[in-house]
Amino acid sequence: MKQMTDISDRIISEANYLIENRSTVRETGKFFGVSKSTVHKDLTERLYHEDRRLYNSVRAILDENKAVRHLRGGQATREKYLGKKAIAEGSKPGKREAAAFD
Repeated sequence: MKQMTDISDRIISEANYLIENRSTVRETGKFFGVSKSTVHKDLTERLYHEDRRLYNSVRAILDENKAVRHLRGGQATREKYLGKKAIAEGSKPGKREAAAFD
């Protein structure tokens, strides 16, 4: 029976963390040291049976995160390539790039 209490405590803790920090499932999983799959199952299935009011609050944040995920992904890609461009502009050309200018 102790294990069930631990799982229940984890579910409530994950839900409170997600609400307080408006974090993603991935960030929540990293904080608690569990997979994002575990967090997602905890928050979308198990929490419903533990605390409906908390579940509704979490569901709203999860829905919001889902609605903007394509924007976050695009921003991450943009930052990745801007970072590579800045490095390329500030560094010496490699052998292939130097050969292209010969």
